[in-house]
Amino acid sequence: MGTTAETTTAAGTGPGPGLGLTWSLRGRGPEDVPVLGDPGPPGGHPTGPATGRGVRVCVVDSGVERDHPLVGEPAGSWVVVKDAESGEITVEPTTTGDTCGHGTACAGIIRRTAPECEIHSVRVLGERFSGTGDILMAGLRWAVEQRFDVVNLSLSTTRTRFAQELHSLADSAYFARTVIVASAHNTPVESFPWRFASVISVGSHQEDDPDLHLYNPDPPVEFFGPGQNVSVPWLGGRTIRTTGNSFATPYVAGLCARILSEHPRMTAFQLKNALYLSAANVRHEPGPSHPRPSHPRPSTAAGDTGDDRDDSEN
Repeated sequence: MGTTAETTTAAGTGPGPGLGLTWSLRGRGPEDVPVLGDPGPPGGHPTGPATGRGVRVCVVDSGVERDHPLVGEPAGSWVVVKDAESGEITVEPTTTGDTCGHGTACAGIIRRTAPECEIHSVRVLGERFSGTGDILMAGLRWAVEQRFDVVNLSLSTTRTRFAQELHSLADSAYFARTVIVASAHNTPVESFPWRFASVISVGSHQEDDPDLHLYNPDPPVEFFGPGQNVSVPWLGGRTIRTTGNSFATPYVAGLCARILSEHPRMTAFQLKNALYLSAANVRHEPGPSHPRPSHPRPSTAAGDTGDDRDDSEN
């Protein structure tokens, strides 16, 4: 094995989340990297007046109808625009609302679940649910850069050429504490970014309880929310009933907003754990004890001389 140059930053002194690489606290101790943490809600269930107050949720979709009584006025609305001649993609403020109803439906489920959260909209779909991977990428990237607390993405792309960039973007969001809640495809095909462990991926269940979510013991889809015959707001102030993973996803996004409104310092991995603990199918039973090994491996921390060659032996 070759040597690695000591060119990384020390913890707490480097650039923003996801921009630096820190894997050593050589010469520093716990007092040099203090963290003000939050244990999260007991059992993962939000308690008290957990309404989403103070939590910024961004719906990356087809827009949100501006005056729907079940949604209310969005706190901000933007649209991703691609210049036909230059191909340049920009994100601009808009007052055009929703092009096809899908985003309004998602926003309505979030509002119903977390009634006091701030809902923002980034339109990446046109009429008849039309859209492209580069527009989706641009809208999602912009939402992550704005450091929204929760991003609802009831969309995905099957184009593998976007997979690596989406993966990197999902990781950046995770480290910056922007939680992407992403819908699994409605058919068993590969699509992104729900396939990545750095997002909260959601499919739908068929239970009657509209306030129930489940954990999937066989990922990559991690959670199931109510997505069958769901009543949702639609264009023109109407409501319709519809089915799909798209409508289970904003329920879970709303749950995230409720939890974060009570525990704003929770990390993305804590939030996943809260969803896991509060899932209706997770049982909390004591497991068998695991005794410590009688001969623990020597430490290989900086300054120690442990030999790790045994790790490669079969």
